[in-house]
Amino acid sequence: MPGRSSLAAVPAGRGGRLSRLAGPATLSVLAATMVGCGGGSGTASVPPPALESEQATQACNALAAALPAVLDGHQSRATEPDSPLTAAWDDPAIVLRCGVGTPAALQPTSQLYTINEVDWLAEETGDGWRFTTVGRIVNVELAVPGRYEPAVNPLVDLSEPIIAAIPKPEQPGESGESGE
Repeated sequence: MPGRSSLAAVPAGRGGRLSRLAGPATLSVLAATMVGCGGGSGTASVPPPALESEQATQACNALAAALPAVLDGHQSRATEPDSPLTAAWDDPAIVLRCGVGTPAALQPTSQLYTINEVDWLAEETGDGWRFTTVGRIVNVELAVPGRYEPAVNPLVDLSEPIIAAIPKPEQPGESGESGE
């Protein structure tokens, strides 16, 4: 991944901030597998993940309601099956899935990228990049085909909806209760 300019640059005018972090061994995360996208400008074939909790369902529904119609200049398109757990933009489709499983590539020493306060694991695929959020109550996967450069740009547009809809897990001592 180092040396790949598509991950190193987020245009300054987009308000993006990109930094590198080391992933702690104690991260509790969910994440990803690459999905196949349907061709054409109609619907994109995107299998929704199976959610494991009501909390995950609520977070993914909130994210679905907050997703932009235009992502980094790419117009949204329908997904098949229609699901609040999936979204797609343009053709070939940039594909989002909410509630994915833990990616095998995530290790305690994995390099993470922070874009506008959202941590991402980046994996190069045969045809682009797969990004998966890290450190949230449910994780979101975004598959970006190789023709879209820089590949990180859509992550900038997703930061605000993800922060608003999918919180980080509550840490011990953050509940607002005093130990008295």
